[in-house]
Amino acid sequence: MQIGYARTSTLEQDAGLEAQERDLKAEGCSKVFAEKVSSVAQRDQLEAAIDYLRDGDSLVVTKLDRLARSMRDLIAIKDRIEAKGAGLKILAMNLDTTTATGKLMLNVLGSVAEFEREMMLERQREGIAKAKAEGKYRGRAPTARAKAGEVAAMLAAGESPTDVARKLGIGRSSVYRAMTERKLKRHTAYTSEGEGAN
Repeated sequence: MQIGYARTSTLEQDAGLEAQERDLKAEGCSKVFAEKVSSVAQRDQLEAAIDYLRDGDSLVVTKLDRLARSMRDLIAIKDRIEAKGAGLKILAMNLDTTTATGKLMLNVLGSVAEFEREMMLERQREGIAKAKAEGKYRGRAPTARAKAGEVAAMLAAGESPTDVARKLGIGRSSVYRAMTERKLKRHTAYTSEGEGAN
C-alpha cells in the first residue's frame, strides 16, 4: 500500500496542498496525510503517516522539502520508515528506497551532505587557527554573565533593567539574573563574616 504525505507551510496557499494531494493520488496513494505547518514545527500528520505504515508499504511525498528539513532529518525519517519494514518514495527525484538504486541514491546524498559538513568544519578550524596565529582571533563575544559588573554599575547609577539590557545587548532576564546572583553573593559573604565573628 502507498501512503501519501503532503505539507505546506502555514504561509502557503491551499492550492499548493491540493496539488500535492492530487499528485499523490495519481501515483496510487490510497490514503494521504496532509497538514499546513512549518518544517521546523511539530508535524503531527507526518507522525500519523509513519505510524500508519505497515510492512511492505511505502510513504510517498512529491518533493524532498515537503518531508525533511535537512539531510540529517531525512536519514532519521528514512530509518524510522525502514524499521517498520516500509519504503520511501520521493516523486520529484524518482527515488524509491524499496529498490537497490533508490537506496544507493539516498546513501550517496547522505554521504555528500556529511562530506560537505566536514569540509565546512575543517575550513572553520583552519580559519580560526590562522586568525589566532595573526593575533586577530577574539573568540566568542562576552556572555551576559561576563557583563555582570557593568550591569551592577549601571543599575547603581539609576538605570532601569530594560535600559541596561538594551545598552549592553543582553536579555532583560539576564539583567535580573545578574542582580539575583549579586544579592546572593552579598548574602553569602555577610553570613560567612557573621560565622567568623562567633
